Amino acid sequence: MKHLLKMMDLETEDIFEILNLADQLKYEQAHGIPHNHLKGKTLGMIFQKASTRTRVSFETGMYQLGGHPLFLSASEMQIGRGEPVQDTARVLSRYLDGIMIRTFQQSEVENLAEYGSIPVINGLTDLSHPCQVLADLMTVREYKNNLEGLNMCYIGDGNNMANSLTVGCLKVGMNVSLACPEGYYPAPTVLEFAKKYPNNFKLVNDPKEAAVDADVLFTDVWASMGQEGEAEQRRKAFVGYQINDEIMSLAKPDAMVQHCLPAHREEEITTKVFEQHANQIFDEAENRLHAQKAVMLMLMK
Repeated sequence: MKHLLKMMDLETEDIFEILNLADQLKYEQAHGIPHNHLKGKTLGMIFQKASTRTRVSFETGMYQLGGHPLFLSASEMQIGRGEPVQDTARVLSRYLDGIMIRTFQQSEVENLAEYGSIPVINGLTDLSHPCQVLADLMTVREYKNNLEGLNMCYIGDGNNMANSLTVGCLKVGMNVSLACPEGYYPAPTVLEFAKKYPNNFKLVNDPKEAAVDADVLFTDVWASMGQEGEAEQRRKAFVGYQINDEIMSLAKPDAMVQHCLPAHREEEITTKVFEQHANQIFDEAENRLHAQKAVMLMLMK
């Protein structure tokens, strides 16, 4: 594994290697065991999309590993003034030991990896959110002790979360049920990938159908960053695509709930369900730190 660009690039063995290392690093941190394995290393963090969890978790994680994080706002870099991403990649490769980028187009991440000579980590694109899904899988395994055979239900927009969850969950042996309105399905490449798992994947329009016997339910906001102009249209399209008491009654009694945050309560999830599963959701948020530390360590050591 040279980069983390999207879940599709990871083998099943890669995913479990990351999860196992993340578990180890989380244990070491909890017990005060130093793990400054990236001492002297520098990570450049390019942000074209604002963030809370991505910035704080990567910055803190790099510090805890003994390295130095550099926050690079795209608006203050030449890439924000028209410098080709290929040139930025080659310049930063002379200074840094790794790059994390949070941006819109997947092609920017791919180009950084192609033209640079250092590891590149996708902190989020419109297509993919691999770091979040690794944290999700880590959290589900903590609560359920296993991943294979679990039923995953996702309700909402077929966005970067739906894309990455579908690929990641199928690769680790989970059954995937997606409920998305027509016109808001996952990326065609993801649906093509899912055809390899005809017995483990279904895409439906009815959230109730998707939720039956679920072990874990996921959702995300109806309008992601950059889609604010579509917010009203999306509110109408996603009526009924909410994790609520009725949906939870169809899942298994011990079903858990995950949300990548930020959450819009009373839209994609009710306040009641969110608060009932808040510990699981904020464990998921914490695990961004540990999963990303594992990724940085594997790529940059």
